[in-house]
Amino acid sequence: MDLKLNQILNLSQEEIDNSKIEFNMQAGSGGQPFLDRWLKHSETEKASGTCADCSYWGWYGKQRNFYPGQWVFSFARMTDDEWLLISAAEIVEVPADEWATANVLEKYVPLFGRLIIKCKKGNTFSRYVFNLSKYLEQATVKEILPCLYSGETFEGYDRVHLPYHRLDDIFNGRILPTYYEALKKITGVYCLTDTHTGKLYIGSATGEGGVAQRWGNYLDSKHGGNKKLIALYEQKGDEYFEKYFTYTLLEYFGLSYDPIKILEREQYWKRCFDTIKNGYNDN
Repeated sequence: MDLKLNQILNLSQEEIDNSKIEFNMQAGSGGQPFLDRWLKHSETEKASGTCADCSYWGWYGKQRNFYPGQWVFSFARMTDDEWLLISAAEIVEVPADEWATANVLEKYVPLFGRLIIKCKKGNTFSRYVFNLSKYLEQATVKEILPCLYSGETFEGYDRVHLPYHRLDDIFNGRILPTYYEALKKITGVYCLTDTHTGKLYIGSATGEGGVAQRWGNYLDSKHGGNKKLIALYEQKGDEYFEKYFTYTLLEYFGLSYDPIKILEREQYWKRCFDTIKNGYNDN
């Protein structure tokens, strides 16, 4: 069953009647997407809902969009029917042809940059501010991200290729929140590449925590307990791995997939790349 937007906002009927919803798409037909504009602001501004040129444009031509005292929930378009909550505030003043001044509604701050809804608005630019009641019932919650939206989403298991610094940011919740959750759901065979020497290491993840758990071990230790990688670590230290190593998923399987078959696929890839003779595998 879909979760309705007001099950998250928890507005009274009086508050609903006094609220507007703002669908920010592009700065005019063919203009810059508002989501891109929002992404360029500082983390502090995004998290606090105070990105000055992203929300609460006071007028559309001769039509006033808001009145002082109204609440406005401001969304930026992600895809055709998906929208990211970027601010919520009470309007203070609406100067002509300017952004309105507004006071952020503090109780909704934890949702800024994290709440994604699904709502069919259409592509017309002639209207982008509506009474909230018009869309409140049809707007459903897609997800609440575990961290501030970074502008990037999980593109599929066949496209997982991450340098060390990006993997570290993912696992620490700084970017790409959907990646970590996706990697928890699969086992598989992977490749570590030393981009300085071109040497490879082929490994596999078969545990309950999936690929995420195994790659987390590399972030913690750099070498993951592997003999040749331990030797490299003792010689080169942390910075070498952080600078030169990338992590690529070669094959993926469900968490319940037979571990023996995964190990067989691991051996297959070792033979393909000859990583025992020319890489970092020792068996």
